[in-house]
Amino acid sequence: MDGAREGSDTELQRKLDHEIRMREGACKLLAACSQREQALEATKSLLVCNSRILSYMGELQRRKEAQVLGKTGRRPSDSVPPPERTPCRGRVCISDLRIPLMWKDTEYFKNKGDPHRWAVFLLLQLGEQIQDTEMVLVDRTLTDISFQNNVLFAEAGPDFELRLELYGACVEEEGALAGAPKRLATKLSSSLGRSSGKRVRASLDSAGGSGNSPILLPTPTVGGPRFHLLAHTTLTLAAVQDGFRTHDLALASHEENPAWLPLYGSVCCRLAAQPLCMTQPTASGTLRVQHAGELRNGTLVHGVLKGTNLVCYWRSEDADTGQEPLFTIAINKETRVRAGELEQASEWPFTLSISNQYGEDAVTNTLQVESREALQNWMEALWQLFFDMSQWKHCCDEVMKIETPAPRKPPQALAKQGSLYHEMVLSEPVAAGGPSEGLLLQNNAISAEIRALLSSYYSDR
Repeated sequence: MDGAREGSDTELQRKLDHEIRMREGACKLLAACSQREQALEATKSLLVCNSRILSYMGELQRRKEAQVLGKTGRRPSDSVPPPERTPCRGRVCISDLRIPLMWKDTEYFKNKGDPHRWAVFLLLQLGEQIQDTEMVLVDRTLTDISFQNNVLFAEAGPDFELRLELYGACVEEEGALAGAPKRLATKLSSSLGRSSGKRVRASLDSAGGSGNSPILLPTPTVGGPRFHLLAHTTLTLAAVQDGFRTHDLALASHEENPAWLPLYGSVCCRLAAQPLCMTQPTASGTLRVQHAGELRNGTLVHGVLKGTNLVCYWRSEDADTGQEPLFTIAINKETRVRAGELEQASEWPFTLSISNQYGEDAVTNTLQVESREALQNWMEALWQLFFDMSQWKHCCDEVMKIETPAPRKPPQALAKQGSLYHEMVLSEPVAAGGPSEGLLLQNNAISAEIRALLSSYYSDR
């Protein structure tokens, strides 16, 4: 158990170090941006990295506190209570995200007022896991904001809380970034370097590692767009449904805010969940059928407990090759299970009786197992399944469909850009071997590092 916990902490620390490096890259890119879309994407990346760093630091701190309490909170003479049963984990996926807008008549129908545009995206957090959507440009010609990509959280419990935060920035005119290329060399040389990661960790340690204070991550000195929190909501297991639903949004911005959008106050989405007990086998083994349909007593079968079914095959290989099963025994919240023992049976004396009610008729399937240990394993798997059903509730009625999200690609505006070396504007030619040539080579190396960091950022999502 200690080894597994240490491995989990090491993996979390690896993620933290990765996000610190990504934050450095986002700061460098923001310092060197010469186009509006590029600056928006860099600012968005910086916001997401900061959120992940704070989340990971907070989780590490909670684990350390729990470990200390576990060591000091109990005396050696205290009796250790039996471990409580815990529900299985699962996957949670949110898709078809749409946020309706409520424009004034004069703006939408009569096309009056300033033709502002906004850049918006969603930040989604489940536990220490943080994901983001693509950035969408919004103006008064749109009736709703639509995010195309699915967002998948691979590790969730039935008590999950999925927080959605909508961020927006008012898109300025091109003139706001027109002079950026002339200041490129200065900004690159003064941007944050690798030592920023050490400073972040040092500041977090000195502040007690609370993981929730924004002062722990200093704002970059370089300029750029500013995203504002526009609205938020939290979705739980009760919001899971195999279909499209509407949920309330809490508005966090007012009309005087530069990034204010006329939100209707709701978000539409499909929220699906797949508990592991519904998608992975929880028990398997050889069973002898005492009475099941047309089969003779004493027929050996290979049983697999998966989801709401105990599926029986002729051979174990049939389960792997997708062959049709001999028969299937339903397992649901109303199923009754009883263990027994045949007094006069010299072989396979232990029985497993599974009873289901179909209307006024009760159907009981009795299966024999070879040993008491095998019987205990089957009973434990069934009791765990019943517990998982009680926690995941309607998510265990049937397997909900979850589509694996497509790999994230860099934004088109970033993909079209060359290296920062080619965007530099110099007032005079560079002499071979002169100091400016060394500066160009240095900046070209920095731009290559930025591109590598950005490539890693999107390949991990």
